[in-house]
Amino acid sequence: MIDPKLNGKVVLITGANHGIGAATAKTFAAQGAKVFITYFRGKTDFSAEEMTQAQKRGAGGPALYAANQQQTGEMVVAEIAAAGGTAVAHEADLADANNIPLLFDQCEAQLGPVGVLVCNHTHCVLETFDPAAVTTEGFPVGFISAAEADRHFAINARAYALLMAEYVQRTLARQAGWGRIILISTDAAHAHEANVHYAASKHAIESYGRSAAAELGKYGITVNIVAPGPIQTGYIEPEAEAHIAANTPLRGIGRPDHLADVILFMASEQARWVTGQLIYVGGGWRMGQ
Repeated sequence: MIDPKLNGKVVLITGANHGIGAATAKTFAAQGAKVFITYFRGKTDFSAEEMTQAQKRGAGGPALYAANQQQTGEMVVAEIAAAGGTAVAHEADLADANNIPLLFDQCEAQLGPVGVLVCNHTHCVLETFDPAAVTTEGFPVGFISAAEADRHFAINARAYALLMAEYVQRTLARQAGWGRIILISTDAAHAHEANVHYAASKHAIESYGRSAAAELGKYGITVNIVAPGPIQTGYIEPEAEAHIAANTPLRGIGRPDHLADVILFMASEQARWVTGQLIYVGGGWRMGQ
C-alpha cells in the first residue's frame, strides 16, 4: 500500500458539503488527515418539498442539484466521524473577502495550521451572449449581466487568489517548508456556451495556479490544478448522462470519488515533484471536444 504521508495533516477544503468537495473530505480523512470543511448555501427557487421529491427520485436535474447544494457540512462531518475520522465544518460566503482570514483562524483554533489547501467551491449561474439562448426551462439561462459577472469572479477567482494568499502568508510565518495547494477548475474553462462567466472565471483560476506554482516552489509549496469533466453531482439529467457515458472513452459518467483520488494524489508525498500542472479528469471526455 502506498502511504501518501497525510496522516495528521490539516486540510482545508472549500465547497465541501456535497459532491466533489464532500468526497474529497472523506478521502483525506480516511488517510488520517484532519479536515476543515467550508461551504455556503445560497438561495434556491425550489421548495423544500420539490427538493425532497427530487432526492427520492434520485434522477439528476436542477431540483436534485439544488437539494445537494442545500445540505449542511455537518452531514459530511458526521460521516467522517462515524468512520473514525476528524472533521469540522464552517459555513461562510467567500464572496466576502473578510471571511477568508476568519476561516483560517477557525481552522487553526479547532484543528491546527493548514497544511493542504483545496479550493473547490464554485458559483455557477448560466448566462449567455446570445439572446436566442435565453430560457427559463430546466436550468435557466439569462442574458449576460454585470451582477453575475461580478459574483462569478468574486467567488470563483478572487476568493481562490485570496485563499492562496492567506495560506502562503501563514505557511511562511511558521516556516513550514512544505505545502500543497490544489485548485479545482473545469475541462470547459477554454469556452462554455451559455455558461460564459463560469468558464471565464475558471480560466482565471488556472492562470493564478500556474503563477503561484512558479513563485512558491522555492518555499516547498506545490500548486496544481485539477479540471473535472462531467461529474455526476446531481445536475446531469438522465438523457445527458447516457449521452456522456456513451461518448466518453472510458464509457461511463464521472463520480466525485474519481476527482477525490486525484486531488489526494496531488497532495501526497508521491506528487512532491509535480507543480504547475493542469490535470484533466474526465475519463477522456475532453479528447472529443
